[in-house]
Amino acid sequence: MPQSADRLSAMSVVGYLWAFPCTLIGLLIGLLGLATGGRAQLVEGVVEFWGGLIAWLLRRVPLIGGAEAMTIGHVVLGQTFISLELTRRHEHVHVRQYERWGILFFIIYFGLMPWLWWKGAHPYFDHPFEVEAFREADQTDQGDFV
Repeated sequence: MPQSADRLSAMSVVGYLWAFPCTLIGLLIGLLGLATGGRAQLVEGVVEFWGGLIAWLLRRVPLIGGAEAMTIGHVVLGQTFISLELTRRHEHVHVRQYERWGILFFIIYFGLMPWLWWKGAHPYFDHPFEVEAFREADQTDQGDFV
């Protein structure tokens, strides 16, 4: 195996471990979803859950009037299977952000929201993590049509 592949796999392990405390929270929520009729699948190293209690919770996310999906570590929670298909690129940007920031993701994400609101910006749509995810997902989507 080439040295770069060794480094890549080592970085993947570090990313999973660094994000694991967050992933554990996502897995617990996902298990609640499964216990209430939800489903799960593994896509590109990320566990995706949808339906059941998860759908009910996501419809009630504050600030944006509900969410189709959200990411917690290496777990993506979606209202429906279609929600996950439509938001996968965006949510996988958040997975990489969790790999970069680990448990600090929660502190940074939720810590910036009041500051953004105070500055007159939208706490969700103007959030740097969301801006990055929307931008990268849009760039990827445009590439599909070339």
